[in-house]
Amino acid sequence: MVGMERAQQPKEVISAKEMGVVACTRCMQVWPQEVEFCDRCGHRLIQRDIKSLQRVWALWVVGLMCYIPANLYPMLQTRTFFSVQQDTIVGGAIELIEYGSIGVAIIILIASVMIPIAKFLAIAFLSVSVARPSSVSKNQRQLLYEVVEYIGRWSMIDIFVVAILSSLVQLNVLVAINPGPASLFFALSVIFTMLSAQAFDSRMIWDAQQQGEGQVNNDEHP
Repeated sequence: MVGMERAQQPKEVISAKEMGVVACTRCMQVWPQEVEFCDRCGHRLIQRDIKSLQRVWALWVVGLMCYIPANLYPMLQTRTFFSVQQDTIVGGAIELIEYGSIGVAIIILIASVMIPIAKFLAIAFLSVSVARPSSVSKNQRQLLYEVVEYIGRWSMIDIFVVAILSSLVQLNVLVAINPGPASLFFALSVIFTMLSAQAFDSRMIWDAQQQGEGQVNNDEHP
């Protein structure tokens, strides 16, 4: 029983800062803290990016400002000999459902609506959790950060669809598909949210957790 209790106890995680080493943020090579520049790539070594959160919030706000018109303005403009049709992201997905392309509509809604909103919420949560105590463990927050960085590129799928349709469907006066103004705002929103996620220094997650644990111990043992 004692052995099982010991096995169930979480192992103490020692950060690189406590071990006296620092990793290069460009090539990930590990060096002692006394080294100022990486000998592999020449990048300057820093323990923590103090101004990271400022850049994260600035890029986050710009990305959110671009995402609003991206959903209000038309993403596609379909011109025929008789009429001109303009579709927003959600409107185009609804029209695909009416034509029976439910799978394609679901993919567009997930990539163009759910993923961007989830990224905004995740980046905001990570930034707030660094400054304030959080009940979410450091491992879960680190995993969330890695997921946000990985899925960020897939938000561009709607832009790829618009680009392919615009290049293929050009039948002079009969039918022509052109990108709408929302495509520019959506591309900018994805770019700024990706930059916002990349500007976040994930090493601060572990520092915030250590500070929170220290505060709890001080409260328990005055």
